[in-house]
Amino acid sequence: MRLFDKDIKVDTLSPLALAFTGDAVFSLFIREKLVCEANRPVGELHKLSVQSVKASAQADAMRKIMPLLTEKETDVFKRGRNAHTSHTPKNQSGCDYHYATGFETLIGYLYLKNENERLKFLLNEVINSFGDDQGEKKPD
Repeated sequence: MRLFDKDIKVDTLSPLALAFTGDAVFSLFIREKLVCEANRPVGELHKLSVQSVKASAQADAMRKIMPLLTEKETDVFKRGRNAHTSHTPKNQSGCDYHYATGFETLIGYLYLKNENERLKFLLNEVINSFGDDQGEKKPD
């Protein structure tokens, strides 16, 4: 369910516009997950949220769900991954940052296309790849 009900041609949006939306959607998903798990102090919620939404965690999440993607979803991810961004944060590798941008692009695309069941499925696969509520990857 989209929150702003206006018809748009999602396929015509730039990958970075999709990533802009996907970043917010993923952040909200993680925040909702954390709040639903336990009533924690806000500082702890923030710390746990950052662990899950930082570029390296998003890149790991993308690698986890890659085998589950359709051909169209893979194309959307690649558009985002290959988009030219104005900078790469100093504390992230370029590869992780580009994978994270592709991940956010995919999330934004699915959200704006109103593909809620598919979005929920992939996001649940992502959180299943995190360990002990710390945003850390489970050991294989």
